[in-house]
Amino acid sequence: MGFLARGIEQKSVSVTNSLELFREIYGGRTSKAGPTINLENAFKVATFFACLRVLSQGCAQVPFKLFREYKEGGLNKIEPARDHRHYDLVATKPNDWQTSYEFREQMVIHAGLGNAYAWKSLVVGGKVAEMIMLDPARVTPEQPNEFEAPSYKYTLKDGRTVTFDASVIWHVRGPSWSGFAGMDILALAREALGLSIATEETHAKLHAKGVRPSGTYSVDGNLSPQQYKDLKAWILAEMAGAENAGAPMILDRGAKWLQSAMTGLDAQHLETRNYQGAEICRFLGVLPSKVGFTDKAATYASAEQFAIQHVVDSLGPWYARIEQSADINLLTEKERGQGYYFKFVAAGLLRGALKDQGEFFARMLGSGGSRQVLTQDEVRALLEFNPQGGEAALLHAPQGTQPAKTEPSPT
Repeated sequence: MGFLARGIEQKSVSVTNSLELFREIYGGRTSKAGPTINLENAFKVATFFACLRVLSQGCAQVPFKLFREYKEGGLNKIEPARDHRHYDLVATKPNDWQTSYEFREQMVIHAGLGNAYAWKSLVVGGKVAEMIMLDPARVTPEQPNEFEAPSYKYTLKDGRTVTFDASVIWHVRGPSWSGFAGMDILALAREALGLSIATEETHAKLHAKGVRPSGTYSVDGNLSPQQYKDLKAWILAEMAGAENAGAPMILDRGAKWLQSAMTGLDAQHLETRNYQGAEICRFLGVLPSKVGFTDKAATYASAEQFAIQHVVDSLGPWYARIEQSADINLLTEKERGQGYYFKFVAAGLLRGALKDQGEFFARMLGSGGSRQVLTQDEVRALLEFNPQGGEAALLHAPQGTQPAKTEPSPT
């Protein structure tokens, strides 16, 4: 029996469940544009899925470690807290079947839609033995009043529910109005997603039907029901379909073709679809350039700045959100007072090309008469090289400088 099963057995169980939340996320609601928006349909919108992917993978691909700050020789120093149980938990193995990468990727996908919930299996001493992500559609946060911590009602697959105390749930909230639960992004972005799906369906049907252009086939005289049926079947068989696009239409018996529908160009399908993509990016806080929307004025130089802006404006807030949430959910007050804290090591995302790195490292090592900021071993560590020790571990004064002379004080 797993930790979660044992934890559930210790709780009282009822037969109620969160039907409203299930309907919202899995059943969906109809948008004004027509399509029903639920989790499955939303993931089929390429821009929506791509935004969640770049956010979740951006938080999963960089190391997430537990550090400890301490004093030595009058200086504040930092080291990885490898001797702490939670170091391996967040950096390597949160549970028996997920890596740290997979766990954090799933967490940000959930939190990007509003809320992520991880169940913590606590052992003696308050340490966490493992963490298991819960399906947010089956979790209902409840807060009796604004002065109490929330509790979490979780609906099992068999319909039973169990209520967890806040102490065993790591709740990562997205943007929140209430303060104890994140806002439902799927509901807020319903119309943007609905119009995006509608324009994609319309564009697909335009290519599937393929009559170029669409309109009215007019003939002299009246058609019998059978003649009407045969004529319609002929048009669909001979003139419809993408393979017949642009083919000439041969008419007889005084028939006329009257154009009545807009072409794809007239309907501005591409412009509409691109705009809807940008709208979805706004809801999720992702630069359109990161999900394939290119700017005609973009250059290689601006592309580098876009990448930096993505780290600062899109990923940076998520790093801070998860770091602070981990500090209060995975560390005790005593441990925080001892200098323990969680941190994303995101420096690698801001590295430039080899030439740019070389110039940066040269500056940090004191080239050009500037003060040396990093030792050679510290630079080697950033490149995942082994340290050399000795002179490579020392900071040196700028070349060509002399210690300041001390003038005798006047007597």
